[in-house]
Amino acid sequence: MAGLLVSLLAVALLGLSVGATGTSLQDALLTIAAGNEVAMRDRVVLWDIRLPRVLLGILVGAALAVSGAVLQGLFRNPLADPGIVGVSAGASLGAVSAIVLGGALPVAALLGVWLVPAAAFAGAWGATLLLFRIATRQGRTSVATMLLAGIALTALAMALTGLLVYMADDAQLRDFTFWNLGSLAGATWGRLSLAAPMILLPLLAAPLLGHGLNGLSLGEAAAGHMGIPVQRLKQAAVLVVAAATGAAVAVSGGIGFIGIVVPHLIRLISGPDHRMLLPNAALLGAVLLLLADLFSRTVIAPAELPIGIVTAVIGGPFFLFILLRQRGIVDL
Repeated sequence: MAGLLVSLLAVALLGLSVGATGTSLQDALLTIAAGNEVAMRDRVVLWDIRLPRVLLGILVGAALAVSGAVLQGLFRNPLADPGIVGVSAGASLGAVSAIVLGGALPVAALLGVWLVPAAAFAGAWGATLLLFRIATRQGRTSVATMLLAGIALTALAMALTGLLVYMADDAQLRDFTFWNLGSLAGATWGRLSLAAPMILLPLLAAPLLGHGLNGLSLGEAAAGHMGIPVQRLKQAAVLVVAAATGAAVAVSGGIGFIGIVVPHLIRLISGPDHRMLLPNAALLGAVLLLLADLFSRTVIAPAELPIGIVTAVIGGPFFLFILLRQRGIVDL
């Protein structure tokens, strides 16, 4: 954990120092130390562009990684991620609905630039509530039914998203494609102040689930005999995932592989104990997303690659390598 904290601080400082404009945090600090005033352009780049982007990247990376770790513990499946319960698909459906049908919505003028993030967050929560309604019967939530219902809801949401994409014009299609690939380019202090409470609350609540998820790894019956309130644990776990992922996807778009790769890496490093897994996953998720964002905005500067492409191109082969190494197919 100490190593991850140091790594996060180093990567955050690197994210503040590197960019397409050439403005450096070190130069700004040397200017202040010499008693001179930092140039207006450098102040705007560092304070209004890079700093909120770095902070948002920390929150989004932590939210996606913790959500993946919680779901993997809940389903007892290392391949689970926020997309498996329909949260990501619901957020995408909400976003494309706002982009394509936004002009006809009565709240469009009221929400303004917040229409798409608000619709994505509402879509994520709508999918979660519907999932609970389907999977809960006589006061008990079935994990197996939740998994199957999540797959079905994801397929339905993707079908409706495809229908809206078919109806979109060129500008709307371009907007949705860019949103769906994920980016932190829209980070502002206003967006950060709106997203931070909705992400921080589930992140702070997630470690409280660690003991219960450890017991659940032995099975629901064993966890119940250990005194763990299994039903409340399931509800709390899905609500934490819905809140964290919904808010993260709403402000950053679709970013894949963080929720799958990060918990798996932490298990290899520190073991399966969720009391350590969850906070460590938050730190490593933040580090990896900041690195991916740094790469996405510098590799073809001044243009930017969507961050979802970077995480998929790097995360996919890396995760495949880990699986092959575990099976003994790769010796490196």
